[in-house]
Amino acid sequence: MGWYDAFRTTKINYFLINIGIALAPLIYLYVKSVTTSNFKFKKGHWWHFALAIGFVVYRFSIYTYDALQPGFNETQNGVLKISLDEEYILSIMSYIEPPFMLLYLAFTFQLFYSYRKKIIQYFSNTYKLELNWILTFLVLFSILFLYGTIQDIIGSRFIELGYQERWWLNLLVAMITLFVGIKGYFTDTTKLNKLDFSFSPKTIGIPEETDNIEHKSVSEEDITTVNHLMVDQKAYLNPELNLSDLAKMANMTRGQLSETINSGFNKNFNDFVNGYRVEAFKNMLKENKQQQLSLLGIAQECGFNSKATFNRVFKKLTSFSPTEYLKTQLK
Repeated sequence: MGWYDAFRTTKINYFLINIGIALAPLIYLYVKSVTTSNFKFKKGHWWHFALAIGFVVYRFSIYTYDALQPGFNETQNGVLKISLDEEYILSIMSYIEPPFMLLYLAFTFQLFYSYRKKIIQYFSNTYKLELNWILTFLVLFSILFLYGTIQDIIGSRFIELGYQERWWLNLLVAMITLFVGIKGYFTDTTKLNKLDFSFSPKTIGIPEETDNIEHKSVSEEDITTVNHLMVDQKAYLNPELNLSDLAKMANMTRGQLSETINSGFNKNFNDFVNGYRVEAFKNMLKENKQQQLSLLGIAQECGFNSKATFNRVFKKLTSFSPTEYLKTQLK
């Protein structure tokens, strides 16, 4: 862009730092703050930024040293910038930065999917809590990370890439970073702030093959109590029903209720509650309620609170879409 020709004594090279070594842990902590109730930044979290802070201190140190050397004002790069930074440190950082960012991306994906597994043990309607925009951001960021790595390999081993070829990556990273910031700012996470996963049910998820798995025995009384709440009191009709609510109704702890549902009914909380909602939907179709309400209206009467959740759950539990199922009933 002509910067170095116009400003031949610029010292900007001392302050060109790859923000990825700070951005990667920042993204990890941001996702952790969103998916962890009442998250607070603690002193120990500063260690995530040790590499970034250390590099900034190092750059200011060599700048300070070079600035004290004779003739520094008439040159672009001082003695340490040339003999130490460009000769050794930049090369070393090119090997450190990619695995460092990859490691944090892996931690962030693990954190996100762990959260996804937990909410199906806690909420019956999860669509608004799935934070799909975070997943979109992580996928896009991973693609750009891969693109940047390939770009660096090509630039260092095959053909020299100038600023005009490289600036697209900077633009795209800035855009998706702004996306997650704006989306996160306007997303209501009030429910998540009150969420507490401190209980530890033995079974977090029910595997597909359960014949050879030993489950902790639960009492028939607990199973009967929970079944009564769902069949007779129709607790599933509450679209905001969660594990804490049902545990209070059953006079159980959350861990006890979770174990009862997982082991006694062989389902996670989400599938357990939504199974009753799907059956209620089917019964309303048998009563020809579709002549008075839309399919979504019937679903809402049965406890679903979003079209996306209803369609996905119905397809999962019946192998039909709601419309396809209705057609089979009308034949």
